[in-house]
Amino acid sequence: MRPLELATTVANVCERLKLPYFVTGSVASTYYGEYRTTLDVDFVVELPSWLVGKLCEAFPPPEWYVSSEAAMEAAQTARMFNIVHVPSGLKADIMIFRDTPYNDSRLHRRRLVELPGGGSAYFAAPEDVILKKLEAFRDGGSDKHLRDITGIVRVSGDELDYSYLEGWVLRNSVQHEWQAIKSRLGMA
Repeated sequence: MRPLELATTVANVCERLKLPYFVTGSVASTYYGEYRTTLDVDFVVELPSWLVGKLCEAFPPPEWYVSSEAAMEAAQTARMFNIVHVPSGLKADIMIFRDTPYNDSRLHRRRLVELPGGGSAYFAAPEDVILKKLEAFRDGGSDKHLRDITGIVRVSGDELDYSYLEGWVLRNSVQHEWQAIKSRLGMA
């Protein structure tokens, strides 16, 4: 299994269970920007605790590993849990949706993307991928986030909503990180 196949598989389960979701992280940044390898697919999922069991049942052993206890705790505390495809070692990081104005905006702006192999999945909009990568860089400092953002701006820059992006850069307190990207790319 490859990351996009995993994205399609998890997306199909979310669709079947009527769980609002979107793909974000490095898979989304690769889609909108430049390719890089990854061993996980990041999802944001609106998962009520009463549907945790059904979600976990959709990924049965031995092909899959998911801890129903970790999933329930994540659903109740708005944290994260993993679904692991055992044969490939790929994992889906399931981040539980938190009801905030920014997350509401991200969910509203998600895009249905046709994936190679005939599948589809909702992806976070490229501006929202950039914003979360800016936060991750601020919080952890890894240059991979800067490379991902730079790739998105280089590939999808003409299609980006810079007004939306700049507004949330201020609200999410990532002005310094955004300025570093703009300097790196020679943007005004």
